[in-house]
Formats: sequence, structure tokens, C-alpha cells
Amino acid sequence: MANLIEEQLATNQYFDKTFNCDAVKILPGEYYTTPRDLVIVTVLGSCVSACIRDRVSGIGGMNHFMLPEGNPADINNPVSESARYGTYAMEVLINQLLKSGARRENLEAKIFGGGNVLSGFSSINIGEKNAAFVRKYLRDENIRVVGEDLNDIYPRKVYFFPRTGRVLVKKLKQLHNNTLASREESYAKKINTSKVAGDVELF
Repeated sequence: MANLIEEQLATNQYFDKTFNCDAVKILPGEYYTTPRDLVIVTVLGSCVSACIRDRVSGIGGMNHFMLPEGNPADINNPVSESARYGTYAMEVLINQLLKSGARRENLEAKIFGGGNVLSGFSSINIGEKNAAFVRKYLRDENIRVVGEDLNDIYPRKVYFFPRTGRVLVKKLKQLHNNTLASREESYAKKINTSKVAGDVELF
């Protein structure tokens, strides 16, 4: 039997009453991989998350990165620092999946985020750069993208069920501007307390 190790950086675990299962919330710079039947949750503004799984074994995981690339010197920093950057966040996630027993030829991805959620920052286009980066990275690695919800102007809450590959995306369409600014500038943890409205999208 394959050695199915559960690797984690994210430590915020709880029981989700809506889905009646264990859940893990990941914050910017974190990732989580697991062979278990649970849900991985994150909230994205201009950040991007890749949900990658082995479509045969169901081993899967998610990352959450803030910028496409960082200073190569950051590779010596703790993962929580380095994984803020897409290049390292993608490498860490894929490597941990393979260590846990996933097979590279079976990997598939769904990608989310990259929203231009603050109109005042549109000239920077961080969200667009993050979205372009993750598409190119997965193409270069020959990992098939089977679903995506990128760009637009809304933050998103993403629920990923790695065992089945199911993803639910909720567009957060009613948030106070100061909440959005706080989210993008300091990645505050309290965004879940804000009122949300919008359709849930299935991929």
C-alpha cells in the first residue's frame, strides 16, 4: 500500500457543519495536501489558488499565493514566507502531492482567483499577473487544467473536495470597501464574517 502521508502547512482545522465533514482553511502563503475525504477552504482577492489532485487516487491539495515570483533568496526562508510566491507555492504543492503517493501523469488542476478587487490598484494588475502565471506554470508542467474561475472584480470563497475533485466557488459581491482594502493590504482573517451574496458555481 502506498505511503499516504498527510502533509500540511495550514493548521486551521475545523468541522464544517454545512458539508458535514472536516475542513481546513488556508491563508495566504499556506498550502495543504491530503489523501482524506475533507474540504479545503480559502478566500481569494487578487491572490490565486491552485487545486491539484491525482484523479485516480484522490490525493489532492491547494495552495494560496500572493505574487507570481519573489526574490530567489527567499527560498531559504520558512515555507510560510516563500510560499507567498507562485513559483515556490506551486513547487511545494506538487512535490508534497507526489511524496504523498500521487502520480504526476494523473494530476489535474482547477485554478481560481486573480480578481481586480480594488479599482485603485488596477494599474498594478497583480490579479491578472497571478492568473497568467498559474496558467503558464501548469501548461509548462503538462498538468491539465479542467476548470477555472479567474480575474473579474470579485473576491471568491473556494471550497475544494480533493477526493472527488468537486469545487464550489462563491463570489463575494457585497463587501464593504474598507473590508476589501483590509483584505488586500493585510490579508485579514475575518473576511468570513462579512455578508456575502452571489451564485455558487460548480466546476
